[in-house]
Amino acid sequence: MNRDILLYIQDNMSSFSKGQKRIANYILESYDKAAFMTASKLGKMVEVSESTVVRFASELGYDGYPSMQKALQEMIRNKLTTIQRIEVSNDLMGDQDILSMVLQSDIDKLRMTMEETDRDEFNGTVDAIVAAKKIYIIGVRSSAALSSFLTFYFNLIFENVVQISANTVSEVFEQMLRVGPGDVVICISFPRYSSRTVKAMRFARDRGATVIALTDSAMSPLAGMAQHTLLAKSDMASFVDSLVAPLSLINALIVAVGRKKNEDLSRTFETLEKIWDEYDVYEKPDAQG
Repeated sequence: MNRDILLYIQDNMSSFSKGQKRIANYILESYDKAAFMTASKLGKMVEVSESTVVRFASELGYDGYPSMQKALQEMIRNKLTTIQRIEVSNDLMGDQDILSMVLQSDIDKLRMTMEETDRDEFNGTVDAIVAAKKIYIIGVRSSAALSSFLTFYFNLIFENVVQISANTVSEVFEQMLRVGPGDVVICISFPRYSSRTVKAMRFARDRGATVIALTDSAMSPLAGMAQHTLLAKSDMASFVDSLVAPLSLINALIVAVGRKKNEDLSRTFETLEKIWDEYDVYEKPDAQG
């Protein structure tokens, strides 16, 4: 249900019961906290029963409270300021063991990404990359780490890879000046979505390039513009973006592309191993033990 739940609540306020209006007003005023509350906790916060909260979700057209909660989380994730993220994560963590909670959250995101990734879409993305005349990769801010990782390995596989690294939108366009049909542009962004990446994606699409989005949700501004979309679950751990699942999906993408280019890749690494050995790129094992 891709809609702005806050706007829907505002537009239908007059039709809610007294208890539902309490829930609605709290969500509108404190959506950053409400999105991460259980039905029971939300009910206690506004002094209504848990069943009233569940019925409210049904009133909005969802098949249960978890569906409404998920929609609310996805809709607001890009709206949260850094301060709000810290406040929400502090409420969620409480006095729990931070190490266990963060690692378990990452494990959950990996599992959900594995279960929900469309294999046909993944394979179509691989084929598009292998067939590309030129490959452009863009990811800024925290996604720059993902962009650099993908670029590093793609440079070992292809001769036609360009990493877009720029501080302004105009510099992005300058580096993509010759993008066009036959090229592939891989755009990586997670909440809070980068306006530079969105604009670069639109620029590439308008010039006939095949655009690939690596993002977190079908509601992401990247997903609506892409010919191929790979979704990886991302979450916030306080002010930190959790990029474990996106990185794992990128690993799978690199491996799948590498297998398609297996013979070329083998020759490349034969040459590289000689170079690395000749110029002592890596530490060599001590022959004396």
